Amino acid sequence: MLEKNQNAPAFSVLNQSNDMISLSDYKGNKNVILYFYPKDDTPGCTIEANQFTQLASEFAKADTVVIGVSKDSCESHQAFVDKFGLKVDLLADTTGEVCEAYGVWQEKEKKGVKKMGIVRSTFLINKEGVLEDALYGVTAEGHAQEMLNKVQGL
Repeated sequence: MLEKNQNAPAFSVLNQSNDMISLSDYKGNKNVILYFYPKDDTPGCTIEANQFTQLASEFAKADTVVIGVSKDSCESHQAFVDKFGLKVDLLADTTGEVCEAYGVWQEKEKKGVKKMGIVRSTFLINKEGVLEDALYGVTAEGHAQEMLNKVQGL
């Protein structure tokens, strides 16, 4: 698992609009909140995406972009964005490479059944591309505000 003060793993992945988004796009210019979530349009993931959207202008004032990542397709992401009016980019990590690089693809247990899945996690990456924070197993409710507070403290 990643830890504070490590260089954030590089990535280049398509977003909901089929635009290539790379971590290097923001280097020297913006902080990045990179949050991983299990699945589009599910209860916890919707709460988290909506709360990041509600605070989008505050993140922008703090020179920070918010990017969500799951293994869903670009089309699924676009439908999720359209349904809720989301104001965050959603990356389609369909190969799982970004999930693996950030250590969020882990064995999870639900109702006694073990299977691999995305552990809800968030990474705060500063303008130099270094991790300011690496949080695994976060709770969706209130998480966006918690991350905004951290960004404002940079």
